[in-house]
Amino acid sequence: MPTLLIRHARLLATLDAARREIAGGALFARDGVIEWVGATADLPASCRVADQTIDARDAVVIPGLVNTHHHFYQTLTRVLRPAQDAELFAWLRVLYPVWARLTPEMAHASTQTALAELALSGCTTTSDHLYLFPNGVRLDDCFEAAAEVGLRLHGARGAMSVGESEGGLPPDAVVEGEAAILADTERLIARWHDPARYAMRRVVVAPCSPFSVSPGLMRDAAALARGCGKAGVHLHTHLAENDNDIVYTREKFGCTPAEYAERLGWLGPDVWHAHCVKLDAPGIARFASTGTGVAHCPGSNMRLASGIAPIRAMRDAGVPVSLAVDGSASNDSGHLLGEARLALLLQRVAHGPIKGPAALTAREVLEMATLAGARVLGRDDIGALAPGMAADVVTVPLDEVGMAGAGDDPLAALFFCHVPRVRHTIVGGRFVVRDGQLATTDLPRLIERHNRLAGQLVAGTPDRSARR
Repeated sequence: MPTLLIRHARLLATLDAARREIAGGALFARDGVIEWVGATADLPASCRVADQTIDARDAVVIPGLVNTHHHFYQTLTRVLRPAQDAELFAWLRVLYPVWARLTPEMAHASTQTALAELALSGCTTTSDHLYLFPNGVRLDDCFEAAAEVGLRLHGARGAMSVGESEGGLPPDAVVEGEAAILADTERLIARWHDPARYAMRRVVVAPCSPFSVSPGLMRDAAALARGCGKAGVHLHTHLAENDNDIVYTREKFGCTPAEYAERLGWLGPDVWHAHCVKLDAPGIARFASTGTGVAHCPGSNMRLASGIAPIRAMRDAGVPVSLAVDGSASNDSGHLLGEARLALLLQRVAHGPIKGPAALTAREVLEMATLAGARVLGRDDIGALAPGMAADVVTVPLDEVGMAGAGDDPLAALFFCHVPRVRHTIVGGRFVVRDGQLATTDLPRLIERHNRLAGQLVAGTPDRSARR
């Protein structure tokens, strides 16, 4: 069985139950699973030699980061001019017709591009929310693409079933019938969902949003996830993202988004919601008492001027709050360490000059990006560096000019200083990023392919017959 040894780390942040931070730390893994963690000086004789050895004396070693909300296909429409200065609903109305031209090849290429960007930022596990399926696109395209790159993927089978003619936001041309949605979701669970420990792929049941699906579909989707006979099938959707979202839910359903979720059975430890910028105090209490999770997307919330999510209040109440980059057409970046820095700084702004400087700490942000992400995805095998956990490990070098002078707290430097580069991203003991370079995919060739397809999508001239 292949073995991995990381030793002499400047600092190894375990995120284990004791939250140990080990100077001169070391880690030994076998067959993709961690066997030993401690100080290099204390390495057992049986762990001193390995098939792969990393000397991390100038680096911080952290658990692999977990991204809990993304839309991979949106990498094809970054900074589209008509959508640059629009709030959520107007932004969607501009982009829906463009996304309606998505093809299977575009879904495959954009998945690999998004995963490459995430891996280069220290992400080892991600969720993706695909809710448009035009021109033969399937969630299978994303799972196949992810297998080539090597990140763990929780593929969320999204859906839109209520078009403009029925009072929804999306054009009728991009919605699906609800029976077909449920049938395909069931097919995907049977084909792709792996409930086993250390799984590389799982399926999430994920109708898109209150303004694009019916209450009936939300109820049926929850019943499907909970009654499919496979463990670990979770539920995910967008909720309470901005003021227009709140107005729509109140006018259409006569309640707040949190009340709407409660009515439909969309609260519980097997559910997490994206954004929740406008989640009110009673909603926070409902989430906390039920263990319902949140995917915090600060970059996207800022870009669309949706507001600042009440993350401090959520964490104080006990809500599981994870971190996410959201889609790359509302954030335009998929760098998870960069997103963590935004989260840290934005909560400080939200709480003003008296409480703000301590509103969120660097270590809390790291926990949101690791352990909390694992929790909302329903996993206890990732998010920490401890025996029995997956060997999902990231090393971040401290030898850059932007880190100079940060020796007092090198772990906090990852979030307070400039957004750092990652040296190694390791998933299940396998190098996805080695020495700062993507190790599993020809990145220049991928970027060329992706840019060609993005041009076709925006121009409206794709070759719809191509799958690769």
